[in-house]
Amino acid sequence: MFAQALDTQAALEFAADVRHYLSKTPQRELHSKYLYDDVGTALFEVITLLPEYGLTRADERVLRRYAPEIAKQVQSGTIVAELGSGSGRKTRWILEALTRRDAIVYYPIDVSAAALHACRNELGTMDSLEIVEIQGSYTEGLKQVVARRAPGERLLVLFLGSTIGNFERGAANYFLRQVRALLSPGDALLLGADLVKPIPQLLAAYDDPIGVTAAFNLNLLARINRELDADFHLPNFRHEARYNPAERRIEMHLQSIVAQEVTIRRANLHVSLHAGETIWTESSHKYDPVEIGEMARKAGFLCERQWIDQEWPFAESLLRVEAR
Repeated sequence: MFAQALDTQAALEFAADVRHYLSKTPQRELHSKYLYDDVGTALFEVITLLPEYGLTRADERVLRRYAPEIAKQVQSGTIVAELGSGSGRKTRWILEALTRRDAIVYYPIDVSAAALHACRNELGTMDSLEIVEIQGSYTEGLKQVVARRAPGERLLVLFLGSTIGNFERGAANYFLRQVRALLSPGDALLLGADLVKPIPQLLAAYDDPIGVTAAFNLNLLARINRELDADFHLPNFRHEARYNPAERRIEMHLQSIVAQEVTIRRANLHVSLHAGETIWTESSHKYDPVEIGEMARKAGFLCERQWIDQEWPFAESLLRVEAR
């Protein structure tokens, strides 16, 4: 009954968000978090394997190479929570380094049940690791972890893969403050962030030639059709990736290639789209290392260490809540 209530609440929130963001003018939007249903999560896992998309491999290289150093910065007996765990594949390096020292309780937090299932399949056989899945949003999931921690127990939060880049810069700062407010002195956040690089390289990463990213983007409309009884005709849209130099971000859009009418029944919304109009679905902001440290300071963290991949510029930054 409780799970059903959660599902009902999630559906109502989805409908409300679709109604709000699709009604925005002059630029219609859809929130990027809704890209990651079970189908979207599976498509994104394929994207991470594409030769054009070097971000995930850079993230994994940093974690694989520097996991022992990162583990040395973590106090013994620390519990680990990961925001948006996905399959947990890249997290293995950190967890293996930590479990060489002592037993670890790991809380993967994800909105996708399929992602959590994949995470358990990936990591469930590791020695000295207890996995406690939490299905939900980042902040609500982290609140559950904080409520379960024992007095004096340290917490390491993982936010890998440059998901922070999906936030607008102001929203990213606000999110980091939210996470900081849930943590205690001595806790830490390991933050992944993609760094600035040549524009052609970025555009290729978000518009691959075989169309996996396009399918990932279009699945958002298919999800609205499935869950909100809408009538989006997917062949009437095309995926578009563009770079915004002023904001240093890649933007993903769905462009209406014809004038069309769309009804979303469970959101009580009717939309008229003209040919060429776009729906903005995701942003991926790019950073420089100094900027990350400044963001951390403003949110109440100390940027203690950074590890950077040079092949595909990418940073993992250890942000510490200073002990009193």
